[in-house]
Amino acid sequence: IMATKEKIRNNVDMVTALHACDTATDDAIHFGLERKAKYMFLVPCCQAEIAKHLKDGKSQSLKKPLAELWRHKIHTIEMGSHLTNVLRCLLLESQGYKVSVTELVGWEHSMKNELIIAEYIGSKKGNAQKRIENILEEFNLQNLKSRFIFN
Repeated sequence: IMATKEKIRNNVDMVTALHACDTATDDAIHFGLERKAKYMFLVPCCQAEIAKHLKDGKSQSLKKPLAELWRHKIHTIEMGSHLTNVLRCLLLESQGYKVSVTELVGWEHSMKNELIIAEYIGSKKGNAQKRIENILEEFNLQNLKSRFIFN
């Protein structure tokens, strides 16, 4: 996406990301935000970045009772995935998008089937950016601020 980014005109109606692994979904979101895309349809996959940070900071985090939610490896992966998509939704809302989250197909077909639908309505959710900052602080993820705060 980064190589062709410069070639695409500024007027973008729709951005899609189907099973965009790890941070590729974030790249698609930022691409859409830069061009104020009218719609974004995102099916994230393999959200490993936050899980890695949760794992790396586990010894420090286990001082908090909430850290039990990601103490075991499988929970770390699931928690990282969930947190990533929550932060993505808040990022979109902070930039004037109405967001809904649903499943693309039934869970019996794929565990990676979360569909994030964002429609640009121009009305920024006022507290979304503060909520992002609070979540990043709560989970000791402040070093990811540039990924989830768009200026």
